Amino acid sequence: MMNQYLKELEQDPFDPDEFVERMVRRSMQESRLKDDQFDPEMIHDIFTQAIQDLKVLQERQQRKCARLEQAVQEEEKLYGAKLSDIMDQHSHCVTVFSSLDERMSRCGGRALDVAEKLGAARAPRARAAAARDLLSHLANFLSPGPVLSDLFNDPNKLNEAADVIQKLYTIAQELPPDKFEVAKKKIEAKYDEIERNLIEEFVRAQNQGNITKMKEIANIMTNFKGYSQCVDAFIETSQNNALLGKDIFSSVLPLCKKNNTIVSNVFPNPEQVMSKFVLNIFHLKLQKYIQTKLADKNDIEKYLRNLYDMYTSTQRVCDELVAANLVSADGNTSMGDLRREALVNGAMAGAADGYPALEIRRLKAVFSNSLNGYYNEKQHVKKQIQGGGFQELRRDLQAVIGTRANINIAQIENYGGETFLSEQLVQKMLADSKTSFTRCKTLCTPNELAGTTIALLEALIQHLLIEHVDYALDLGLQSIPIAESKSPPQIYFFDIVNQANKIVKMFGEHFQESVLPCMSSTSKQSECVQRKTAITEQLENKLDAGLERAISAVVGWVKLHLQTEQKKTDFKPEGDIDTLASSACVAVVSYLNTVTDKIHANLEGDNLNSVSLELAVRLHRVIYEHLQNFQFNSAGAMIAICDVKEYRCAACGRGAAPPPAHALFDALHALCNLLLVKPENLHQVCEGETLAELDQSILHNFIQLRSDYKSHKLSSFLKGLS
Repeated sequence: MMNQYLKELEQDPFDPDEFVERMVRRSMQESRLKDDQFDPEMIHDIFTQAIQDLKVLQERQQRKCARLEQAVQEEEKLYGAKLSDIMDQHSHCVTVFSSLDERMSRCGGRALDVAEKLGAARAPRARAAAARDLLSHLANFLSPGPVLSDLFNDPNKLNEAADVIQKLYTIAQELPPDKFEVAKKKIEAKYDEIERNLIEEFVRAQNQGNITKMKEIANIMTNFKGYSQCVDAFIETSQNNALLGKDIFSSVLPLCKKNNTIVSNVFPNPEQVMSKFVLNIFHLKLQKYIQTKLADKNDIEKYLRNLYDMYTSTQRVCDELVAANLVSADGNTSMGDLRREALVNGAMAGAADGYPALEIRRLKAVFSNSLNGYYNEKQHVKKQIQGGGFQELRRDLQAVIGTRANINIAQIENYGGETFLSEQLVQKMLADSKTSFTRCKTLCTPNELAGTTIALLEALIQHLLIEHVDYALDLGLQSIPIAESKSPPQIYFFDIVNQANKIVKMFGEHFQESVLPCMSSTSKQSECVQRKTAITEQLENKLDAGLERAISAVVGWVKLHLQTEQKKTDFKPEGDIDTLASSACVAVVSYLNTVTDKIHANLEGDNLNSVSLELAVRLHRVIYEHLQNFQFNSAGAMIAICDVKEYRCAACGRGAAPPPAHALFDALHALCNLLLVKPENLHQVCEGETLAELDQSILHNFIQLRSDYKSHKLSSFLKGLS
């Protein structure tokens, strides 16, 4: 059991309560009798024995712990002694290392001192040896005849020969010219020869892709006066046959990127070389290509298109180089003279000189051709139209006289409903104008931009709004029939209003999108806005005048038709008849329906509301005055009420007329009721909601139109209204 106890006591973690519980369970099992009874004495004996066993186990563990503690103390003493010996050895090593370090420092100092002395002693000897060699080579040049030194005749010693000849060239510049003139010329000739050989060798290495040799020669050439020729040879070889094809602009960036890597690895001053490389592309290659493209100015349209393409392509290439950090943006001098605008101007090289005049001339020509083509297609010859109040009065008088005399004096021509306005033509003109303004913003200098924009805008206004829209409005005004016409006037002016409004709206959008961006940075913007406002107001005034004349023509015909076609028997019929609208009313309403259909089809917004209201008010006045020319019996009053209802539907039935128009016809309908009600009810009807606000004289006048006014002595019924 003691081994069992030991296993249980060594469990981690150890729970004493759990240990006692297990003892209890085992004791219960061992002392269990029949019928689930247990022997308490046996349990007591088991626990007593367990306690004794645990005490024995405790004593064993205490003795074991004592032995282990004694062993640990002995080992601690042993390791302490060993550690002391190690520390003594370490101290000795530190002392020895310090001594060695001091000795090494002294030896190093002595060695350095000796080296300096040796170097000082050797430098004069080396200089003397170099001077001796130079004098030897100089002697060869001083000797008569050609230079026979192997150094200058061996191609494999070109680099060494370049070093010597460069030094000899420097020395030769200090020699007296008279005595050493021949030697100087021979040195200079050999200098030039070696310089050419170096450049040729450089180009050969470049063609072979030998970057190492190119770098070696470039470093040697930096001491020669022909170093720039070496750079030029590199640039010429790199760009030779590289910028070809129809679009050389797409080849610029790859070429610059490729050679920028080579330049960085070869030349000691890569920034300056790369700047010269890019400048050569723009000032020579692109400039020549652009001049070739723009050589033909006979076709102005093609020339301007090519000019814009060349300019934008050059700008695009510059932007690509800026993004690749090969060219600095405007205002950034980190790349020296290699700035974006300088490159663009260098490539274009005055190609845009005289552009504004060409653009203005081109736009005017395109507009004129478009307008002439349109009117030729319509087989219309433009007329000189004289405006003004006197001309309008003369036209109206001629028309009235001609109508009454049955002679066409005024020559009113409606052109079969042709408006002489074309949205397709306007779209084409605005597209041409947009092209011009886009080019203008790009190609004009800051000093040219404002004046060119104003000139282009004036050309657009003159051809589009004046020669096309304003001219169409003048024709439309003349085509409106006079108010005294006997036949129903055909009003085509509403179609003109619709198209003119669309065109003016298109012009306004074009003005915002194309014109104003060109003027955003100039002081002339307000001038353009004022010009646009003035011309649109001029067109609006003519539209208003035309609408006024059209309404007058419609109402005038209604008045004339009712005067001539409305019979007195229409409102004073005899016998029983159907209470339907009169024939004169039916004809008028039929015509008014066609007119209102046109108004609703061609007008919108405030224009529709204003015109509908004006037409309704004038019709109400004509009908009100017309009804006062008749007498009405009961059946005639019913016909009059039907007529007013029809007039109201024609004038206000589509909902466009504002509430005042409905109120007018409601009041007229109520007045017609006075012609029908019984005499004893007149007072009550007159005080109704609709008629209560009308002047009493109006009510009296309408009641007097009744055919029974005298027979029924209705004047006595009206005394209470006074």
